[in-house]
Amino acid sequence: MDNQEELKYIQRICNGETYLFSSLLNRYSRSIYSLIARIIPSREDAEELTQDTFMKAFRKLDSFKGDCSFSTWLFRIAYNTAVSATRKTRIVFPVIDEAIIDRVSDDAAEAAFEEDANEELLHKLETAIGKLNIEERMLITLYYSENKPIAEVASILEMSTDNVKIKLFRVRKKLYVLMDINKPS
Repeated sequence: MDNQEELKYIQRICNGETYLFSSLLNRYSRSIYSLIARIIPSREDAEELTQDTFMKAFRKLDSFKGDCSFSTWLFRIAYNTAVSATRKTRIVFPVIDEAIIDRVSDDAAEAAFEEDANEELLHKLETAIGKLNIEERMLITLYYSENKPIAEVASILEMSTDNVKIKLFRVRKKLYVLMDINKPS
């Protein structure tokens, strides 16, 4: 289903054919759950917030104007829903001295993620991603896991494309530090 077809579905849903919303739910539920699960560690809470996201989207569907793709609009709702939930729980993220991140060479950070992924490296990466703050996790998830283009990531997170590029660059270096590449696990 392309953007034009989604717009037609949305118009029909808004005109009373609410059963068509299930096709949008089926299309996006896995990726929305995956995105929320990156922020919310509890599977049950992530499932509940996924449902909340779709309920909010359904209630606000008539406000969708089509100036971005439906998936961008839906991901923004999911992101905001998950962030709101984390504000209630006060999750503490580790702080890393910016000087340490600045000392990581660009080549070292890039090379670490270009290597053939072995099980140990993947485990270190997953652990390191879990230590990132919410915005950083979303950048990584949207860009690498969901394969969203920079412009769409910027739209979802309500940032400029240049800001997304800079933050992705910094997050890769931060992951390198968090993974402690040179130490065995």
